[in-house]
Amino acid sequence: MRRAALGVTILLALTACGGGSGRSAADVVRDWSAALDAYDNERAASLFAPNIAIVQGDQLRRLRTHRQALAWNAQLPCAGKIASLKQNGSAVEVTFRLVSARHRQCQDPGGAEAIAILVVEHGKIILWDQIGSQIRLAH
Repeated sequence: MRRAALGVTILLALTACGGGSGRSAADVVRDWSAALDAYDNERAASLFAPNIAIVQGDQLRRLRTHRQALAWNAQLPCAGKIASLKQNGSAVEVTFRLVSARHRQCQDPGGAEAIAILVVEHGKIILWDQIGSQIRLAH
């Protein structure tokens, strides 16, 4: 399942244009992150395309409706400040530094980061794939 999801990610990144909305894929990802940090789950969900694919570990989940996207965004335990962002066509690799925020009580240790690839088409996120996590070590 994980290999299939990764194959979909690569295929979409190579073939998708991400156009149609006038905003870059990176702009859409920044907007989603800002909405999540503000606990504006309605706005965050509005950036998800119907039938978005959510991949976490070896689990693939489809959010077919806006209501499901709203619930998924609302249940995320952490907010995430963008630590790095790299766009390649319609695919964006983003590293979030996980933090607690209003209505989000993150249980991850300080310095924890989550890495995801988000693919954007026509201003909507069609794939959200958490490809890793790490803890930054202080020197």
